[in-house]
Amino acid sequence: MRRLLCWLGICLIATVLSGTAHAGRVPERLVYNLSWTGIPVGVATQEITEEGMVRRIVSTARSNDWLSAFFPVEDRIESVLVKTEPFPGQSRSFRMQIREGARRRDRELIFFQASGKAIYHDRIGGERKEIPIVENTYDVYASFYYVRFLDLKVGRPVYLHILDGKELQRIEVQVLRKERVSTPVGEFDTIVVKPLVKPEGVFEGKGGATIWLTDDHRRIPVKARTKVKVGSVTAILTGGEF
Repeated sequence: MRRLLCWLGICLIATVLSGTAHAGRVPERLVYNLSWTGIPVGVATQEITEEGMVRRIVSTARSNDWLSAFFPVEDRIESVLVKTEPFPGQSRSFRMQIREGARRRDRELIFFQASGKAIYHDRIGGERKEIPIVENTYDVYASFYYVRFLDLKVGRPVYLHILDGKELQRIEVQVLRKERVSTPVGEFDTIVVKPLVKPEGVFEGKGGATIWLTDDHRRIPVKARTKVKVGSVTAILTGGEF
């Protein structure tokens, strides 16, 4: 679920890769219903705001009463960026606080882009590690906002470097097709993308997430789906400010 949310909108490259990025809309707040094989399991939100030279992306996920009775989920993930071009800016810090059943995680990344390094800190276990990074390394949330506003073309993948743990990753984002979808907030012409990154956390996925972005200048992620060991998890846009 975590990386599914990360790649919702939220999660998310360089202008030189595939065209000019559009100016993103800030603030933006998106609200999703989460379901597993058609059964409602929770609600997720993702919001981007800015103040001065700082942009902040915050995502939350909470299980509903039915799931919380035996597997409570309460996740909060925050990405802080320096407000530069291209949108959404340059990753400065990333913190993931996860409560999923009996499992808890609290890890943080601090980016030193000019020095070509980042510091990983497990705030529960105490582990620290210095990680070499390359130019234009994004945390996973910032990367999604960047991808959203590229000049996406069906059949033309884009590649990017992300860091959300102890290892730098170069991932491929496939641009699959165009498709019209229906949601509680309306029908939309969409462009469908698939980041080849393994979902983690509750309902751990197999083969990454598929995301439906509106095929217009807003590029709102209106739907996302990831396969799991049994069935699939789907997020559908139900409201917000966008």
